Amino acid sequence: MKKIFLTLVTALGLAAGSAFAAGGGIALDKAPAKTNDLASLQNGAKVFVNYCLNCHSAAFMRFNRLKDIGLSDQQVKDNLLFTTDKVGETMKAAIDPKQAKAWFGANPPDLTVIARSRSGAGGTGADYLYTYLRTYYRDENKPTGWNNLVFPNVGMPHVLWELQGERRPIFEEHESHGHKTQVLKGWEQVKPGLMTSRQYDETVGDLVNYMQWMAEPAQNTRKRVGVWVLIFLGVFTFIAWRLNAAFWKDVK
Repeated sequence: MKKIFLTLVTALGLAAGSAFAAGGGIALDKAPAKTNDLASLQNGAKVFVNYCLNCHSAAFMRFNRLKDIGLSDQQVKDNLLFTTDKVGETMKAAIDPKQAKAWFGANPPDLTVIARSRSGAGGTGADYLYTYLRTYYRDENKPTGWNNLVFPNVGMPHVLWELQGERRPIFEEHESHGHKTQVLKGWEQVKPGLMTSRQYDETVGDLVNYMQWMAEPAQNTRKRVGVWVLIFLGVFTFIAWRLNAAFWKDVK
């Protein structure tokens, strides 16, 4: 129950964070674009189910759609399903919606297309999520004990902290035209996590990669078809041009 509670608070905070204008915060890091990497997508799906699906739902995604990223129905059933779920069902949150509404006044938001909701605001939705999940730091002045550089004064804890550990941001003070600003210089690891910094970044990258794919599972097919359509149009245009030249060559 404690894990569900913490994950739910994180879910609500993540949704609120998606409404924050990134232009007024730190620069967004570029998320790895690996929607063709099946290993990355599979690991991201595992992280999503273990850390997000307790409270979030993905109502427009069915478990059996994970066959598109190389998983069989049996693998999904053995590794990614809750006890009562079936492979053909949509990804439903483990928490009872009535309980969530009674506790927090609203149900946790659906995450099916969350990676597309931030596009165009200082970076893509994937960039926002990737930076957001990697810029938590301890702040004992906050009720949850956590804060976030992308979403200052965030009202949620850092559920992935056991993986990342505890960090402290290091700022430099810059002065420009009489105004002093704090610029992020780097991070200091206060307590180690289960993963190294590189491993954690890769794990978050996989999670964001999966969420980006989940927002539009057919995106890679769409891009491939688009390339072939452009090639066809290019060839057809060349042929039409030569036919036109041949047709009019004897006309004075």
